[in-house]
Amino acid sequence: MSGTSRGVKAKEVMSSPVITVEESESSAKVSELMVKHNIGSIIVVNRKKNPVGIITERDIVKRVASKNLVPAKVKASEIMSKPLMTIESATEITDAMKKMRASRVERLGVIENGKLAGIVSASDILRITPALIDIASEKSLVGTVPERERVGLTGYCDQCNAWSENLKQVDGRFLCEDCFFDSEEEKKQH
Repeated sequence: MSGTSRGVKAKEVMSSPVITVEESESSAKVSELMVKHNIGSIIVVNRKKNPVGIITERDIVKRVASKNLVPAKVKASEIMSKPLMTIESATEITDAMKKMRASRVERLGVIENGKLAGIVSASDILRITPALIDIASEKSLVGTVPERERVGLTGYCDQCNAWSENLKQVDGRFLCEDCFFDSEEEKKQH
């Protein structure tokens, strides 16, 4: 963004309060809390309430259900992914996305004043993406963004779900370069 405008900060899109469990809690309790709060992940904290890991629905499927383990007997500490990747609350969303991509995670803990304040997920970012696209479109129409400063849209491809820093809009969908090329080739053949 230009000098006088500011980027969207993690604290503006994070989910808060964060649902947490202690390391000693069972995976059955973790699953129960996910269903109760309609969430896809839970932060695991130690006795001092400091975040030490995260459990996602995928962790439960891969580390409990697929192994036919008894959820009540499997502790959160045994199935959590660690360490929990975090960012500061003032971090710009673009930097958060870069960290997610580099770390190959879809969720980051948000720290404010040394404490866990929230969680930001790829879906939180996708939720605000249409508004950001509208703003970028308006700027390009007005001519406030010089051609050399324009950058492709960043996010997940609507067709293959791969992360791309250069999404192209085709028929109301955002496609990575590979899927865009495939769709253009398909159009030529018809």
